[in-house]
Amino acid sequence: MFFGRVIGTIWATRKNPALENLKLQIVQPIDSGRSPAGAPIIAVDTIGAGSGETICYITAREATIPLPDRFAPVDAAIVAIVDRIDPEVIETK
Repeated sequence: MFFGRVIGTIWATRKNPALENLKLQIVQPIDSGRSPAGAPIIAVDTIGAGSGETICYITAREATIPLPDRFAPVDAAIVAIVDRIDPEVIETK
């Protein structure tokens, strides 16, 4: 699972039938400090996230798990809205 921020929505008049009634969001990956961590991606929104919200997303084959059609052409899916990030302080010896 990865952190991201929703930075936009994609509007498509035609989609693969497996993606009907699902919103496509533009997600900026972020690190635990909420700084950008790579190029934006497109993710299927499975929970109703809004623009500007911090989210968790999954990628690869696991991205189809929350979808009704396990064979949907999806590489990333939003699975949680993050309320807060508390980075753990790790001491090295």
